[in-house]
Amino acid sequence: MTLTNTEYKYVQLDENHVPIIAGTTMKVVELVTSVMAYGWSPEKLHFQYPHVSLSKIHSALAYYWDHKEEIDADIQRRFEFAERLRREAGPSPLAAKLRKQGLLK
Repeated sequence: MTLTNTEYKYVQLDENHVPIIAGTTMKVVELVTSVMAYGWSPEKLHFQYPHVSLSKIHSALAYYWDHKEEIDADIQRRFEFAERLRREAGPSPLAAKLRKQGLLK
């Protein structure tokens, strides 16, 4: 994998220009979605992702705030892609079975 350094010490761009946290395979967008979904603080992020140091987390979050529009658009594209796949997949046979057993509403 070819990486390009950025002005953020712990954020690099991969060959597809996706920002990742240096020394990991974690994308900045993955860290940001954890903040959005769970409201996690940098300390809680570090607890959940102990392989990512607090300094790397803060660098990734700074990168996000400086590139918010671009990363928010990426999050929206990912959401729309997942929703399209969910619609195309149709009803889940497992969910139907669980509903029939009264284990799922």
